[in-house]
Amino acid sequence: MTDNTISSAVIIGAGIFGVSTGVQLARRGIRVTILNDGPPANGASGRSLSWLNSARMRSEPYHRLRMAGIDRYRTLSARYPDADWLRFDGGLSWDADDARNEIDAAYRHEVSLGYDAQLLSASDVAGVTPGLDARAITPQGAIFNPGEGWVDLPALIGVLLEELSALGGVLVTDQGAARVTVEGGRAVGAETANGGRFAADAVVLATGPAVPRMVADSGQTIGDGTPIALLVQTKPLAHPLRAVLNTPRVAVRPAPGGTFSVDADWAADEGVKLRADGSYDIDETVVDALLEEAAKVMEGNPKLEVASIGIGGKPIPGDGEPVVGALKAVPGYYVAFSHSGATLGLIVGELLAFEVATRREHPMLATFRPERFSSN
Repeated sequence: MTDNTISSAVIIGAGIFGVSTGVQLARRGIRVTILNDGPPANGASGRSLSWLNSARMRSEPYHRLRMAGIDRYRTLSARYPDADWLRFDGGLSWDADDARNEIDAAYRHEVSLGYDAQLLSASDVAGVTPGLDARAITPQGAIFNPGEGWVDLPALIGVLLEELSALGGVLVTDQGAARVTVEGGRAVGAETANGGRFAADAVVLATGPAVPRMVADSGQTIGDGTPIALLVQTKPLAHPLRAVLNTPRVAVRPAPGGTFSVDADWAADEGVKLRADGSYDIDETVVDALLEEAAKVMEGNPKLEVASIGIGGKPIPGDGEPVVGALKAVPGYYVAFSHSGATLGLIVGELLAFEVATRREHPMLATFRPERFSSN
C-alpha cells in the first residue's frame, strides 16, 4: 500500500486486540510478528463473556466506537453465515427490584440514541426471545436489544491467525513473556524471557491487564481499574436460550457446541482469592451458587455442570474508557487496553493498524489516547 511508512511490527499479546491489529497490519503489507507467553487467547480473551453491545450509558465517543465495532462483526458474520462462534440473537437485561433499578432510564437513553431497544414486561418476553424463566424478571421489566450478539473469542482469534499466517505473519509462543525494547528513547522491538530479540519499526503492546504495569517500565502511566474476573464454561446442554442475558445476579451467554458462559462480579469477589505466588484459590461453593443463579433465569431451571473455569484480570482502564494509540513520549510504541474487548476487538485492530501504518491519528480515537493519564 502506498501509505505504508513502516515495514515491520512486533505485537506483544495474542488476544483479540493483538491478533486483530496484526492481521490489519499484514493486510497492508507490513511484516508482523506476534509474541505470546503461551497459546493464543490464554489471557483475558479466553475468559471473556464476549457480549457484543453498546447498551446502557457511556460517553458518546465510546458509544460510537462500540457501534463501529458491532458493524465490523456484522460484516464478518456475512462472510461466515454458518459460524457457530458468532451470533446475533439479541441481548436481554433487567435490574434488581430496588431503588437502583435503572431500566426505564436506560431504555429512554437507548431510544434517544437510536439504539434498537424494546421495553418488555415479563409476560411479553417469551413472545420475543426464547429460553427465559419469566418469573426471574423484576416488575420494572426488561430491555431486549435485537441487534446485540456474542462471539467466541478463541475461535475468532484462530480464524484471524490463519489469515495472518497466509499473509506471511508469524506467531511465536515458545519464548516466554516478552517486553518492549526501548533504545535511545524509542521502541525498537521486543525481547523475550528466553533471550529472543525481535527488531521492528513499531511495537504494539496488547497484553490485557498487564498493559499498565508494562508501560510503567518505560516511565509512562495508564490508569488501571482492573478487577479479578471469573468465567465458568458449562458442559453441553440442549436448551432454547439464544440471547445474552444480563441480570442482577448473573450474566449468561450461549457458546459453541450447546455450552454456556456464565459470570458475575459477586462470584469473583466472593469465590476467588489470590495466593502469594500469583495463582488463585477457587471456592467451589461459590461456583455452584453462580450456576444455580444461571439456572434460575433459564427456562426449565436446568442443572448446569462445570466444564472449565477461567480466572484472571479483566482489563478496565482507571476511567473506564479505552486506551488506544501511541505512547507519544516513546516513539514507535503503541498500546491497546480496554474493557469490552470483544465488542471493540475488530474495530480497535483496524484503527490502531491505521495509526501504526500511516503514523497519522484516527479521529475516532481522539479521546482514548494514553497521554490523558499523564497530562494532569
